[in-house]
Amino acid sequence: MRAERSQRRILLLDCDAFFVQVARLENPDEAGRARLLLVGGSASGRGVVTSASYEARTYGVHSAMPMAEALRLCPDALVVPVPRRACSERSRAIREVLGSLAPVVQAASIDEFYLDLSGTERLLRDESLGDTARRIRQRVLDETEISVSIGAGTGRLVAKLAAGRAKPAGVHVVPGGKEADFLSSFALSQIPGVGPALLEALHDRGLNSVQDLVGVEEAWLRRWFGEARGRWLWERSRGIDPSPVVAEEERKSISSERTFHRDLSDPELLERHLLQLVISVGESLRGKGLSARTITVKIRDSDFRTRQSSQTIDPAFESDRLLFERAREMVRTLRERRPRPTRLIGVGVSNFQSTGGARQLSMLDEHPAEESDRDRTLSRLGDELRARFGREALLPGRIIPDPSTDRGIGSGPGTKDEHGES
Repeated sequence: MRAERSQRRILLLDCDAFFVQVARLENPDEAGRARLLLVGGSASGRGVVTSASYEARTYGVHSAMPMAEALRLCPDALVVPVPRRACSERSRAIREVLGSLAPVVQAASIDEFYLDLSGTERLLRDESLGDTARRIRQRVLDETEISVSIGAGTGRLVAKLAAGRAKPAGVHVVPGGKEADFLSSFALSQIPGVGPALLEALHDRGLNSVQDLVGVEEAWLRRWFGEARGRWLWERSRGIDPSPVVAEEERKSISSERTFHRDLSDPELLERHLLQLVISVGESLRGKGLSARTITVKIRDSDFRTRQSSQTIDPAFESDRLLFERAREMVRTLRERRPRPTRLIGVGVSNFQSTGGARQLSMLDEHPAEESDRDRTLSRLGDELRARFGREALLPGRIIPDPSTDRGIGSGPGTKDEHGES
């Protein structure tokens, strides 16, 4: 097994403070000159930090921190919005460069990419993995203006942790056979895949570091944590990670969420925002020829507590009507359990299957709790009309802006939208 793993040459390329870099490139006169830069949220303290410059991080600021708290720690920081379109464009540019340098490239996120260089030694004339990584790093910088850090090793786990050691703007290589030594310096909380529940169970056994875990026999780990999880822990503590780098991963979810510049308590206004998010998610779902079985809603209360609920439906669905009805029901339940003003609302779908094309319209509606052919056809018709005549061409009456109750439902004053796929 050791010989087989030592033949793998895996890199993890991680962009350094990616959103900060892009913001500076897009706005050189303001963001480009600010040492202390926070990306995301707003200068009024709403929202959360998406990314912070390395200089701002020395004040204790980090991503996902409430912006109000970040500004208390670093009051002189400049706050700018996330340049989403530019970030997507730079990410695609990086992916294109990497595609010309490695046989297998997998985008793990907008700013992380795995590369599998296994079997390229002769092609690269026995260039060391470190030299290869440095050459790739410089090529990406030259062609995209984005600085990256690269971790390298015999598997994805080691490469990812090594990239963290390489930051910022460096390269860190873990040679084959040295994986266990490298892993021994990490806390279990730093290992990808060790979530809060597993971490608590490990702590209950007196296991806090990878070094602690290495000292436990595999049989005991299986007895304590189950066959699959015990084996997984034993392997990961030794840097054994056979998971492949896959060029194109299957899409796992489609979601959209909205952060409000002022907390909302009006349930009807919240549902109007939810409906527009549903239309956005449903349009993306149908546009990719998919249907989904799982709906997830998320709300963030005024005190920054985030809660979510999921529901799996059989058979799979694709219509706005069913998605909205189920999402609305879950949001109402969440708010009834903990009545608080809401600062963010989101909806997502997952557990996909191919629709196999449009279905024939039936004018006889099925059971209202299920999805009918009519629901599907009307949703697709709405997609077509909005594609031809613009986003406002066909909207449900309840989300047409009402000046007497709000400043408009949509990506205008008072809201910040985020749409994602993973």
